[in-house]
Amino acid sequence: MTSATARTTANVVLASAAIAAAYVIVTTPPLRLLAGCATRRWLGTSLPDYLVKEIRRAWMESAPAA
Repeated sequence: MTSATARTTANVVLASAAIAAAYVIVTTPPLRLLAGCATRRWLGTSLPDYLVKEIRRAWMESAPAA
């Protein structure tokens, strides 16, 4: 098996697993509720924290050299 074939096979397997997991989450109400809560928590905490860090880093890199 070549490297390209192995990579393609792995991508197909991962995509199939992701689709199956998404189907189970969407069709199971408790899992759908859990996924919604986790998404809101991520959007409310992790994403703003990441954006603040990136803005701070960009600000520091754009400062003129003294």
